[in-house]
Amino acid sequence: MDSLMAELTLEEKVAQLGSVWVQTDEPGNVAPLQDLFMAGGALEERLRYGLGHLTRVYGTAPVSPAEGAARLRSLQERVVAANRLGIPAIAHEECLTGFATYGATAYPTPLAWAATFDPGLIERLAGAIGADLRAAGVHQGLSPVLDVVRDYRWGRVEETLGEDPYLAGQLGAAYVRGLERAGIIATLKHFAGYAASRAARNHAPVSIGPRELADVVLPPFETALREGGARSVMNSYTDLDGVPVGASADLLRRLLREEWGFEGTVVADYWAIPFLASMHGVAEDDADAGAVAMRAGIDVELPETVGYGEHLVAHVRAGRVDEALVDESVRRVLHQKIELGLLDTAPDAPGDDLELDSARNRALAAAVAERSIVLLSNPADTLPLDPATTAGIAVIGPCAGDPRSLLGCYAFPNHVLDRYPEHGMGLPVPSIGEALAAEFPGADLRHAIGADVMGDDASGIAAAAALAAESDLVLLFVGDRAGLFGGGTSGEGCDAADLRLPGLQPDLVEAVLAAGTPVVLVVVSGRPYALGAYKDRVAAAVQAFLPGVEGGAAVAGVLSGRVNPSGRLPVQIPASPAINPSTYLQPPLGRRADGITVLDPTPAFAFGHGLSYAEVAYTALVTDRAQCPTDGTVEARVTVRNVGDRPCEEVVQLYASDPVAQVARPAIQLIGFARVALAPGETREVAFDVPADAFSYTGVDLRRIVEPGTITLAAGPSADEPLLRAVIRLTGETITLGPARRLTTSTRLLEG
Repeated sequence: MDSLMAELTLEEKVAQLGSVWVQTDEPGNVAPLQDLFMAGGALEERLRYGLGHLTRVYGTAPVSPAEGAARLRSLQERVVAANRLGIPAIAHEECLTGFATYGATAYPTPLAWAATFDPGLIERLAGAIGADLRAAGVHQGLSPVLDVVRDYRWGRVEETLGEDPYLAGQLGAAYVRGLERAGIIATLKHFAGYAASRAARNHAPVSIGPRELADVVLPPFETALREGGARSVMNSYTDLDGVPVGASADLLRRLLREEWGFEGTVVADYWAIPFLASMHGVAEDDADAGAVAMRAGIDVELPETVGYGEHLVAHVRAGRVDEALVDESVRRVLHQKIELGLLDTAPDAPGDDLELDSARNRALAAAVAERSIVLLSNPADTLPLDPATTAGIAVIGPCAGDPRSLLGCYAFPNHVLDRYPEHGMGLPVPSIGEALAAEFPGADLRHAIGADVMGDDASGIAAAAALAAESDLVLLFVGDRAGLFGGGTSGEGCDAADLRLPGLQPDLVEAVLAAGTPVVLVVVSGRPYALGAYKDRVAAAVQAFLPGVEGGAAVAGVLSGRVNPSGRLPVQIPASPAINPSTYLQPPLGRRADGITVLDPTPAFAFGHGLSYAEVAYTALVTDRAQCPTDGTVEARVTVRNVGDRPCEEVVQLYASDPVAQVARPAIQLIGFARVALAPGETREVAFDVPADAFSYTGVDLRRIVEPGTITLAAGPSADEPLLRAVIRLTGETITLGPARRLTTSTRLLEG
């Protein structure tokens, strides 16, 4: 490394911190304000000193896998030939719901991953995504999103792992392990605070206290770095209390590197460096923005070199930026290129025989979809449907016949192909309606859209209501159509003013309910919508969080009973669309307060909620000790029994409450979970080894502490239904935790 660094000129070093996005004349943007910043000029001139990253060679236009591989090989050859030392570039792609390219499997959204509560499955999913990326010659994936949901109206809720930092951290670390073990650099985003924007607006400022930042926003990143091994972090677009993250040495250098010991690369979110001038006003122009970003700690500028390059060279020569900072960043980039084998005599190149929608991928997509679907209510046991009595079923709603409604905004058919209608979906994606026909081959299924997801055409609602009235049962499919920057109802830049179902779908639901026929309401969405008005009026309710290419079959399987639902809510389902939504992590003042306010934030369905077609009884919660030192571990054992007549999988959830502390604490907070398979009549015991660090929080002096006092443990099927309780007492001195704090509650399954 030292000899290579000594060989590089300043221009060559700075070139390793830049990127190039080679595009044709694709219509529309796949990144914010993309059309304003795209660089021009001859490619060889832009490459002559070398290059850090090649941006989205596969993921910007509908090129086949073979065409993408040939394009990447050609570009790498040009990169190598253009620079004096022949150093290739790192190729990065989006992989939020799988490899975001034409013909690749579009998996369920991360919010659906979170609904599985299954880290092992998500690690296998990431391993498959990583293997496809690696086979295609890609080196870095821009995933996972570890933003903790703070307001459900935010358009990117579908990209997150939910509203609980422990759940997000565990699943995020699992995804990172899978991607990294496949040889792909995982990129944590968006560090940090992005999802806490004012009024849930994309790119809006964030007003957040240091305690909320430390206790809610940061833990998933810390877990994914320490226990997942992520080698890259992407900065958030937002500002925190007026300081843009891209200009914050406190976050990017002190916290990330000095306190957490991170040694990988910090990459800029797309255009985040010029945004320091144009959006934040903390730099005079693009050139000044490059200096601000380098001093703050951004190593690599993506997706194009705007603020770095010649501007950064000039800053160093003028003494405005210390060359030592540049050298640190270059060493990190070159170290990763060495790890990736890019400096070998003959680095690996992608082949032409790429299979990006394999049977393995489809099986994983189906498994995640099936485990993610949440049965919200089923008061009269309407579900599962009996195949022998499925005559006269009305299939109504815009999400029944549109396969795009199954996919997230970063799935290629919605991300890119909506601008290329001649290419269709790019891969087989059966709709829910098609899946129902296959699931119930003898059923009399009658279809009506009623109303579109978007728009104000009410002309089909009356016909849909009439069909409902003459049917024996209604399957009503409503929800989202994901897109970008207003091109959908969910996704990046598709923030919502409130939590009503989009468009005229509330009118459609009311008209269908008024028909008097039993209704099974199925919401296929990227965010939770308010269902309080329908909760007690439907025969059953099901939630699917954009379940991917196999999602139609998974939904149909849950309705038929072929799949026993086992998904659990990673976000609450609100009752009211108008009350400013809040997540379950609330102190007593954030919960229902009769006599103080008439506004009730109680959700329609709680965090962690989810039913199955078997009844599970929680019969015991015991701890191995009544007292635990503040630096110790307590074992909590939860016993569950399947008292139903069919196999099921129960997600056993362990929560903690700290009733007396230095600061107001959440009334209840998840500290552990385990997915348990139960045969009919079977009893299993789950052992949770809970470190006292799980009860830590940021105290009045902003240090993370564990203090003596009483802790209540609660076990049950959701945050609102902790059926069992146990009390322990933490003893000893108040201790201050450092970066080596224990982040995970380990679990063991025992026989009952």
